[in-house]
Amino acid sequence: MSTQVVVVGSGYAGSGAIKSLEAEIDDEIDVTWISEHDYHLVLHEVHRVIRDPSIESKITIPIEEIKSRSTRFVQGRVVDVDVEDRRIETDDGTTVDYDYLLLAIGSTTAFFGIEGLKENAHQLKCLEDARAIHDDVRAAASEATQSEPAQVLVGGAGLSGIQTAGEIAEYRDKHRAPIDVKLIEGLEEVFPGNDPEIQGALRKRLEEADIEILTGDFISRADEESVYLGGGEEEEPEELPYDVLVWTGGITGHEELENVDVEKDDRSNRVVANSDFTTSDDRVFAIGDTALVEQGSDEVAPPTAQAAWQAAEVAGENLARAARGAPLKTWHHDDKGTVISVGERAVAHDVAGVPISTFGGPGAKILKKGIASRWIAKVSSTGRGVSAFGDM
Repeated sequence: MSTQVVVVGSGYAGSGAIKSLEAEIDDEIDVTWISEHDYHLVLHEVHRVIRDPSIESKITIPIEEIKSRSTRFVQGRVVDVDVEDRRIETDDGTTVDYDYLLLAIGSTTAFFGIEGLKENAHQLKCLEDARAIHDDVRAAASEATQSEPAQVLVGGAGLSGIQTAGEIAEYRDKHRAPIDVKLIEGLEEVFPGNDPEIQGALRKRLEEADIEILTGDFISRADEESVYLGGGEEEEPEELPYDVLVWTGGITGHEELENVDVEKDDRSNRVVANSDFTTSDDRVFAIGDTALVEQGSDEVAPPTAQAAWQAAEVAGENLARAARGAPLKTWHHDDKGTVISVGERAVAHDVAGVPISTFGGPGAKILKKGIASRWIAKVSSTGRGVSAFGDM
C-alpha cells in the first residue's frame, strides 16, 4: 500500500513544498494537496491590487499549473486535524487520511486584544482583503473634496504596512483623488527592529510620497469613526478620525490550529517545529508562517516569503525521506537581503552579491520585480513569470 503524504496550504510554503516533493516521489508515495483556494497567491505583491485590481490575474496562479497530474487536489478549508487517527476534515465534510502531513496554512492577522480594532479595520492577508481596501478607498475618495480629503489610516509600519500605504498613495496620485494617507507605528521608527540605514531610506521615500508618518504611540482602541493613540491614566488619547482603516500590525496562528494536538506557542498559536520541520507529533510537519521553525540559540526563522521559499525546498524533500524511512535534512535560513516597494519606488538592503548596503532607484525597482517574476516562473512557467514582470 502506498504511503499517503498530504500538504495543506497553497501559499509560498505549500506550493514550494509540493514542487519539491513531486521531484522526489516514486510509485510508493501518493500526494494529496488541500487548499481553501484553487490558486496560489503571490502574497508579497497583493498590495498592488489596492491600486489596480486588474493585476489580480498576474498574481494568482491556478493550482493546475503548479501540481503534476499525479497529485490529487482537494479544495476546502481544513477545520480539523485528528493526529491520533491521522485524518483531516474540511469545511464541506470531506475527510482525507494521511501517513505524513505538512501544515503550511500561513497565518492570520494579530490584533493584540486592541478594543474595536478587529471589528473596524481591514487586514491584508488575501486577495479579497486587497479588493475590499481598493473599493473602500475609491468610495471614500468619491465622497471627499480637496478641502476635506478622505482619511486613510494604515496601522503598523512593517513591510506590509509600508507597501500598503505606498499603494494607496499611488492610487491617490494616479486618480488625483482627495486622500490623506497616514502610517501609524507604535515604536519610534518605521520598519522597526531593522538597520537604521534602511529605516531612513524608507522614511524618506514615504515622506516623498506624501504619506504622513506617526510613530511613538500605539493604537489603544478603535471605533467605527476613529482610532485613538496612546493615552493612559493621566492623559487622554489622541483621536484620529478615519474613512478607511487598515491594520497590518502582526501575525498569529489560524484558529483551526487550536485543536490540533501538536506543541504550539501559547502566545502566537503557531506550531513549534524543529529545523527539519518535524513537530511534537512524528507524522506532522510544519513550515512557513504556520510554524516557529527552530534555528538554534532560541532563534526562529522569520515569517517572510523568502524564508518560506527556502524552507519549502527542504520540507518537500523531507516529506519524501520520511515516507521512505530515510534521515531528514535540517534547514537554516540564509538571509539574502530585503527589498521593499513604496508605490512605484523600491528600497533594497543587504542584497547578496551587491556591494552597496542600501540603494533605491531603478536597480531596486528592477530587483523587486525580478524576485516576484522569478518565483512565478519557478512554480508555474517562464512565460507567466515574464508576463507578470511589468506589473510587479
